[in-house]
Order: sequence, then C-alpha cells, then structure tokens
Amino acid sequence: MSALTVFEDGCLGGDDPVFMQIAEDLAARNFSVISNALPPSLSAALFQQIQAFSPAQFNPAGVGRDHAHTLNQFVRRDSIRWISGQTEAERAWLQWAERLRNSLNQQLFLGLFSFESHFAHYRPGDFYKKHLDAFKTDALSPKTQRSLSVVAYFNPGWLPDDGGQLLIYNAEGIEPQEMVIPAFATLAVFLSENVPHEVLPARRDRYSIAGWFRSN
Repeated sequence: MSALTVFEDGCLGGDDPVFMQIAEDLAARNFSVISNALPPSLSAALFQQIQAFSPAQFNPAGVGRDHAHTLNQFVRRDSIRWISGQTEAERAWLQWAERLRNSLNQQLFLGLFSFESHFAHYRPGDFYKKHLDAFKTDALSPKTQRSLSVVAYFNPGWLPDDGGQLLIYNAEGIEPQEMVIPAFATLAVFLSENVPHEVLPARRDRYSIAGWFRSN
C-alpha cells in the first residue's frame, strides 16, 4: 500500500476544498490561513516523526542564500532538518505538496515547478525577526526563485500565552494583517516576495514544517 493511500483522507483531484480556499485567499489578499487544513492521518504521521527526533538531529538555521548564507542569532534562533522523502510520512507530505502545486497552477497559473521543505524547531525563547522569504529579482536572471511559502504546524494544545505566533504584515511591512497561532494542523500559505512576516518568541517547544515552491 502506498504512502498516498495510507495518508490521504481528502479529495485526490484539483477540487480539494482546502486547495480551492487557498487559491481564493491568495487571489484576494496574498496569503491564506486555514485551521485543520492537513489531512488528519498525514498530520498524525508527521507529528509522530517529529516526536521521534532528538535535538541533535536539528541544525541551527541561517539567513541568506549560497555564499551569503550565515548564522545570525539576532535575526533567527530556530533549528531545522531538511525533508528528503526518506520516510513514509515525508513521502506523503511531498505528495500532498505536489497536489497543492498542481491545483494552484491550474487555478492561478503561478508556474510553480519545484518544492523544498524542512522541519523547524523553536525552543523556548527562539524567534525569527520580520523578513521576506524571497526578494524580487531581475526579470532576466536565470535563477529560480522562491515564489510561494507554505507553513504547517504540529503543536497540540497550543495557547496564546505559549507565544510563537506567526505575524503576517501588509506589503509595506508596517501593519500586522494576521496573527497565526501555531496550532496543530494549521496551515499558512503566502506569496514569498510580497508578504513580510515574523515569528514571535516561543515559550515552549514549537514544531512546524516550512516549505517553498519555486518558479522561474
């Protein structure tokens, strides 16, 4: 039995109501936040894998790309572990992301063609200052670009006093538009170049998956 059969609880086609809601939200305001968005069995499988990790299996996260990549604890203090599809849960997550990619390309013509993602662990006191996931590049640049950001949360029983909220700002990065509590199976999707955001300091261990679709 395939991972897709084991973990998929919803529609298999592009008419998945969650995918349709994401597309509608992106068209209206550049971001989407949906509670209980992931299929329950997929959420449970990923949560089980996260619980099995030791702190030593995560690496300090950096900022910047390629030669400009550095560790900067004034900007962010989380730790990450890249997802490579080595486990059944990871393969099911990547299959779910592929379905999302196909659906959004059909509905919004975004030209998304690849996906990368990692687990993220915020320990008590960890944060990520306001930033963009990608910057607008020269139209003639041959490099691919992060175009759409996806964040899924795996924190049962999370309360507002636990901190760690995702703050989504307007395009100018001045006014908060949404405060997302990182509750279990909540999903946030936003345009990487257009939506400044930050993670407020967590007061307990906070787990998520962050991913990015790329386009030319």
